[in-house]
Amino acid sequence: MKKIEKRAIMCLLLAFVLLGGVCVFIYKDWNEGNEWVVYEGNRDVFADGDLAKGALYDAGGQLLMKNTADGMQFNDDYNVRCSLMHITGDKDNNISTGTNRVFLDRMIGYDFINGIYTLNNEGENVSLTLDSNVCATAYQALSGRKGTVGVYNYKTGQIVCMVSSPTFDPADPPSDPPDGAYINRFTSATFAPGSTFKLVTAAASIENLDNAYSYTFDCVGSVDYGHNDKVTDVSSHGTVDLEEALEVSCNCYFGKVAEQLGGNLIEKYVEKTGLNKSIDIDGIETKAGTFDYPDSGVNLAWTGIGQYHDMVNPCAMMVYMGAIANEGTAVYPTILGADNIVDKKIKEVKTAALKKEEMIDPSTASSLKSMMHNNVESHYGGQSAFPGLDLCAKTGTAEVAGQSAPNSWFVGFLDDDEHPYAFAVLVEEGGYGIDAAGSVANTVLQDLVD
Repeated sequence: MKKIEKRAIMCLLLAFVLLGGVCVFIYKDWNEGNEWVVYEGNRDVFADGDLAKGALYDAGGQLLMKNTADGMQFNDDYNVRCSLMHITGDKDNNISTGTNRVFLDRMIGYDFINGIYTLNNEGENVSLTLDSNVCATAYQALSGRKGTVGVYNYKTGQIVCMVSSPTFDPADPPSDPPDGAYINRFTSATFAPGSTFKLVTAAASIENLDNAYSYTFDCVGSVDYGHNDKVTDVSSHGTVDLEEALEVSCNCYFGKVAEQLGGNLIEKYVEKTGLNKSIDIDGIETKAGTFDYPDSGVNLAWTGIGQYHDMVNPCAMMVYMGAIANEGTAVYPTILGADNIVDKKIKEVKTAALKKEEMIDPSTASSLKSMMHNNVESHYGGQSAFPGLDLCAKTGTAEVAGQSAPNSWFVGFLDDDEHPYAFAVLVEEGGYGIDAAGSVANTVLQDLVD
């Protein structure tokens, strides 16, 4: 009898050990199963070390890239291939934002229940929110210059254009790629914002200074801070208030406003507007901006102007533009589309619960919107320069040491319920903001609206 009891106890202990082992396996499979299947020795997934499953499509169903046992296959259009190389990735998998790195699990078709099983054993089709034709237009508008173009729907968060240059044809890669071609400038780089940052200084002024709208300054072209330290403008602007100073982008005015605000308050608004944070775009992590906040003097003035040590990520700046357009509340961007009926339902739920954040007060957003619209109508050429577009924008001309010309920025949004798009355009060494970046933005937006 005692032997039977001992054996029963041993069987129970073994059963508990087995159950525990099963639980541990299920837990590890749940958390690490996707990593188990993506090692390069898995011949059902890789061929000669390269991913052999999955296909990538744009929002309109155009094939952008397909993985096969014979290697990556790309869209037939040269401009589409070049414009989206930082999303499709290259054959050597050097692009950190490339699909085969960021969306590897989706391309393979892995899930906890079925593993990597699919009916045709070709992986899954992954759809993006991007419009490949608009991206091709942006690539052509950049004309080989270094820079980036980003456009998204500030109501839904869907990115419709993400282009970085320099780039190359991933179907026929050069033996010596252009310098910086592997960097996605829209997500993985930061740049001095120049006068686009005045929209942050303006927001801080409106919400914290009693005389924000009435304060005027007589700009004579420079302000002397002693010890040969100066804030300078291209020309004297005369007596300007906030709206006028934003229109002509008066450095002297915004330098004085920055002094009134102080470094701590500017830091608070950099934090509020998200310009020092990384953004998660469905697994693509953007580079966080960096800033210093001097207590006083000429460096504080230049900080409020968008120079000194200010560095921002183009995507973060685009999201801030979306916040101004959207009554002060930013909708964070997404790039993954719906691949099937289940995904469409999930996408509908996600859209109903979009990640949002209030960056500035609605009244502040309304004031900035009005002033940005005035910029376009009174200073950037209005309908003659941007025909048919209800545009609100701000230029930026960012001086960078060692460059032959400043970087050209143009940021803003369409105040149009049918076309709710916010954008950020940067052309490195493009000169004045309106000249290079403004032209690129108009070309892209015209194509998108048409």
